[in-house]
Amino acid sequence: MKGQRSTAKGAAVQKNTRKKASAADPGPADRGSYVFESEQWRMANSLRNNMDAAEYKHVVLGLIFLKYVSDSFMEQYEGIASSEWGDPEDRDEYASDNVFWVPEGARWPNIMSNARQPSIGKIIDDAMIRVEKENPTLKDVLPKTYGSLRVDRSVLGQLVDTISNIPIGDKESRSKDVLGRIYEYFLSQFASSEGKKGGEFYTPHSVVRLLVDMLEPYGGRVYDPCCGSAGMFVQSKEFIRRHATGNGNGGRARGTIRIFGQESNHTTWRLAKMNLAIRGIEGKVEHGDSFRKDLHPDLEADFILANPPFNVKSWGGEHLREDRRWRYGIPPAGNANFAWVQHMIHHLSPKGVAGFVLANGSMSSTSSGEGEIRRNIVEAGLVDCMVALPGQLFYSTQIPACLWFLSRRRERREKKVLFIDARSMGRMEDRIHRVLDEEDVRKIAGTYHAWQDKKGYRDVPGFCKSVEIKEVREHGHVLTPGRYVGSAPQEEGDGEPFEQKMRRLAAEWDRQQSEARKLDRIITKNIRNLGFAAVEDAA
Repeated sequence: MKGQRSTAKGAAVQKNTRKKASAADPGPADRGSYVFESEQWRMANSLRNNMDAAEYKHVVLGLIFLKYVSDSFMEQYEGIASSEWGDPEDRDEYASDNVFWVPEGARWPNIMSNARQPSIGKIIDDAMIRVEKENPTLKDVLPKTYGSLRVDRSVLGQLVDTISNIPIGDKESRSKDVLGRIYEYFLSQFASSEGKKGGEFYTPHSVVRLLVDMLEPYGGRVYDPCCGSAGMFVQSKEFIRRHATGNGNGGRARGTIRIFGQESNHTTWRLAKMNLAIRGIEGKVEHGDSFRKDLHPDLEADFILANPPFNVKSWGGEHLREDRRWRYGIPPAGNANFAWVQHMIHHLSPKGVAGFVLANGSMSSTSSGEGEIRRNIVEAGLVDCMVALPGQLFYSTQIPACLWFLSRRRERREKKVLFIDARSMGRMEDRIHRVLDEEDVRKIAGTYHAWQDKKGYRDVPGFCKSVEIKEVREHGHVLTPGRYVGSAPQEEGDGEPFEQKMRRLAAEWDRQQSEARKLDRIITKNIRNLGFAAVEDAA
């Protein structure tokens, strides 16, 4: 049985059933303001010059990672050296605290002292090679192209100086996850700079937070078949950290999730490995194509979270027509949407749940057999909830998107589907990007949880509705929330009596007319003072 959850504020839920989880003091890198992170980004990005964002991100993030492991190592080294019995050269002293061994010559003070040397690029490459050699989990992960960068070496030296001033590897910074927040903020900024390509490695934080908060991965096997830079895994761990005191789950947060992932793009896979490493998160995150070479073939996941690329045309479907994963129908060779859906269903455990992002077309398309596949999934009782998202959330596309939630543990609600229309939610963070605030996430997730637990849920026109499967059938198994939730009620009038309103408006009109006449007299006087006759004078 799930622990008690927080319910949504507003009309959808009538009662709050748990306290808001308390987070550790974020310190100077408060997630709400991003002042600290944005200042670091401004300084680092000012040195980019004409380098492509796709290339520059590996330059910057690789150096940040190297400084982090070096700072962590040096703090541990000095602490051991100052103790009476410690041996700073004993590697077991570091492994027990999840600190990477950094050999002499690869440590940040050496990088910093050589920042102005013409050979700084090669020095950094050598450091990366040595760190990888000493830490097998980092094999083939770190960038080693600094010596071949087509940039002025003085610019690379300035970047080293800039990163040297960021406190990230010491104990205090680690306790506040300063590096984690900087790393994620930089990923988001690079994703924004790269536009469509940025979506290949980064899912916006608010979308990941919503998926995680709705699924509540308190413990078990967590899987992402297209994991990008590993944001789903990071937020799953963060979810457990936020609830570690027991707030909201009756003390059931176990913190024992096991991570399984796969990413087809090698450079993005490297970002994922670094992202997990800086947080001390271990897991089986493999490089490869989940369709053509599933590297977790026997996995039964308790939680699946994913943001697969939308509407992929060339995914190899013509070679996989007889694949055992296509239990609900053969997905079209020209669109991978329902290949992703069925791949995830295939990997669900007997009590597993999945939440993932797809293009809106997946909810209503009938082309190439997609409608039949969707019908079979609905009739199998797997569809738990559908959420229509607002536009402009993603860096990679302006295509409207939605969230699917599938579940194998629907004993009390197997004949119903919850529809949530969140298209009007969120705020514009800048001219082209929208974000869901914490209050939005809480409202959507709380509504879902209240419906699941049958505690305080009620339909709200224009926002949410619990629908019987037979009604979904009547609509041809179309899963678009707007078709079911209807429109929000329009307020009729403002409650002010008609006669009272007319007297008020008439008085306001008289006042405005009096003000207009006064302004006319002032303008006329000023025209005369300038030596020009007013119209009536000229006549």
